[in-house]
Amino acid sequence: MTPKLVADLEPPYYTAVFTSIRPEVLEGYAETAVRMREIVGELPGFLGYETARTPGGIGISIAYFRDLEALDAWRLQTEHQAAKAYGREHWYDSYSVHIGKVERSYSFERE
Repeated sequence: MTPKLVADLEPPYYTAVFTSIRPEVLEGYAETAVRMREIVGELPGFLGYETARTPGGIGISIAYFRDLEALDAWRLQTEHQAAKAYGREHWYDSYSVHIGKVERSYSFERE
């Protein structure tokens, strides 16, 4: 599958940037990640996401939301809260979350 960037979103919108450090392979992580993508994809106001991980275990995931209400719905979603708690206990060595408002955005794609 060819990667596709989230582009052409009309500002303003919001981002949740999740950076983490964790081991490469973790029991149940991949299945939980798939489930979280399913859940967030169903939320009104969710615009898309991008994610990357280095071989050394540093990960960056960025989720895009139309407004703060949509972002809060994701933050408060029951299964998402349970996954966060489990991740703190079992998967992550550390993580940070950064919330931002995007006021300007542009993109480029080679034809």
